[in-house]
Amino acid sequence: MARARTSRSAPSRTRSPWRRRAGLAVKLALGAIVLAFAALLTAVYIARSQLPSFESLKSSPNGQMIRVHAADGSVLVSLGPSYGEWLAYDRIPAVMRDATIAVEDRRFDSHVGVDPVGIVRSLYVNYERGRRVQGASTITQQLARNIFLNNQKKFGRKFREGILALALERKFSKEQILELYLNKVYYGGGAYGIDAASRKFFGHGADHLSLPEAAVIAGLVKAPSNYSPTADAQAAVGRAGVVIQQMVRNGFISVDQAREANDVGVRLAPAPRQNSVRYFTDWALPQLDLLIDETEKPLEVWTTLDPAMQRDADAAVRANVPKGAQGALVSIDRDGSVRAMVGGTDYVSSIYNRATQAQRQPGSSFKLFVYLAALEAGRTPEDREIDEPVTIDGWSPRNDSRRFSGSVTLRTAFAYSLNTIAAKLGQAVGFQTVADMARRFGISTPVNTHPSMVLGTSDVRLIDMTRAFASVGNKGVAITPFGITRVTADGEEIYRHEVDRSQVLVAPNVAAEMTDLLQTAVNTGTGRAAQIGRPVAGKTGTTTSSKDGWFLGFSSGLTTGVWMGRDDARPIAGLHGGTAPARAFREFMVKAVAKRPIEQFETAVTLPEAQLEPDAESYYGAPDNATYDDAGYGPDALPAPEQGTVFGPERPVVQPVPPQGDEPQPQQPRPDERLDQEWLDRVTGQPRRDAVRTPPPPRGTAPARPPAAAQSGERPYQ
Repeated sequence: MARARTSRSAPSRTRSPWRRRAGLAVKLALGAIVLAFAALLTAVYIARSQLPSFESLKSSPNGQMIRVHAADGSVLVSLGPSYGEWLAYDRIPAVMRDATIAVEDRRFDSHVGVDPVGIVRSLYVNYERGRRVQGASTITQQLARNIFLNNQKKFGRKFREGILALALERKFSKEQILELYLNKVYYGGGAYGIDAASRKFFGHGADHLSLPEAAVIAGLVKAPSNYSPTADAQAAVGRAGVVIQQMVRNGFISVDQAREANDVGVRLAPAPRQNSVRYFTDWALPQLDLLIDETEKPLEVWTTLDPAMQRDADAAVRANVPKGAQGALVSIDRDGSVRAMVGGTDYVSSIYNRATQAQRQPGSSFKLFVYLAALEAGRTPEDREIDEPVTIDGWSPRNDSRRFSGSVTLRTAFAYSLNTIAAKLGQAVGFQTVADMARRFGISTPVNTHPSMVLGTSDVRLIDMTRAFASVGNKGVAITPFGITRVTADGEEIYRHEVDRSQVLVAPNVAAEMTDLLQTAVNTGTGRAAQIGRPVAGKTGTTTSSKDGWFLGFSSGLTTGVWMGRDDARPIAGLHGGTAPARAFREFMVKAVAKRPIEQFETAVTLPEAQLEPDAESYYGAPDNATYDDAGYGPDALPAPEQGTVFGPERPVVQPVPPQGDEPQPQQPRPDERLDQEWLDRVTGQPRRDAVRTPPPPRGTAPARPPAAAQSGERPYQ
């Protein structure tokens, strides 16, 4: 009997070690759970103790707000995050609260900050679909992420998010959490909070939201960029329908209310018009990274933009740009402040800034640097060159007139854009010297040194070319364009622009002689359409097959550059620098300088040798091709060439295109008048002087200033 009991008890003794091990494992697991729970509680209460107060969280915005002011102090645009009025819980419409809970966290009122049921449901749905289609973040978790964390999908971030959510639930009530969430969550389009979103999309405050409007806003949280009403109204309405279905399913509204909401629909506020001001702000504001270090406080940025000039610039470009083409304009004051900038005909359809980003060939407007280099080397406007066939390293430029005029002055060559003379000057001073002159005056793009570079074959930016002309008009002192005058943060000034007037690019007499040539080009040459009734100096530019048209000039301390062409660089019939660009320049400048005193240049208006037929590029000139540049019709009455001069084929007589509509035409002499210096003085308002041309002053001496009457502006410049 004893042996039998012993044999029966043997198996139990063999199983007991496993039982002991299992029991130990259970105890260890329970201990680990207790320890983990204790650690979790400790972490939660530590996080709770470190959380800011409710009032602190209400007053802390997310992101940096930038308000941009024009030169007159008016607000041009507000950028960055937009915050509406803070709505307390009892001011938030019930439909807004219910819609948010229904679509984002239907167990919001019952969970403790993290929803285990929601996590299990999310894992099951994602497993069944084979991809991540549903999240499990509660409203409290989203609030914690928006305020304290980022959107990285990593376990560490999710764990911290959960701890913070539990801590938030321990410190704040459900009403406070929902109030924070609805006033701080991002709804797209720069709008943070329901009030900013309501004002942006519906044009009124969030305290008056209807059921359909609340559904639209609640639906934005999942993907603001995809469901934004301003980006895709149909997608926004479709998402709102999903929100309303969830509200019915969770008992917030009845089926009849849902049907009525779908029938009523929503009325979106009209989107604000994005005008050409944004071209300027897109150019100026990135410079803040170099000017200041402040990245958090709201900024007030004061700029140089003149709203009236900007409107006039926009209108001038739109009114004159050829159909299917684009246009750009930059206007710079004598201190470098950018007063107007148009980067295209429509900012909404294209934010590409053709004034600062586009690189196009400048045509013969590039001759500015050729003649600057020649003048600096000792040449004068009265020096003579032979207009004759020339070949340089296999390249043979030709004039648009298809003829050669023999001995001409540099003034005549510049006024009528004779390409052979530009080529000769470039060869004489050195093409590298011309390239260096362009870089000296602010051309930031690469400049080639092939002989054809004198005709503007290197790509440039409009703002750089305008800067170069402005520096000539500033008597050779460098002008650097700028758009920001000062910046404040919380009322404290943290930046103020200081103008540098110390960099001299060329001697004053060289700048004066260049201004002399530019003034002649407008008065009698290719730029006649740019006349504005007061002294103007400028130059046209036209490129191969009328792909680009340029006009750049200055008057009364304001320099303006205009470019027109197609983005795909296809030819545009009839586009020349002296036509649409020059007219846009004139229409803008007439208004821009109207209230400025008339300023006479420190050079006399001198008539070029071509006295019987002005250059006709403004009316019917053809652009350059691979061998010639801006139209350079030479007159038929040029002085007889010296013996041995080779002529090209005679140019047929071409009648100018008759005036169209009310467009003012360049003043022409009556049949009984002689087109000479006396006539030019009279039509330009210059004082009477002898018809004999005064010889130029010796090099190194400043040109003679005009008489006191001309300086004072007593006589109008017609």
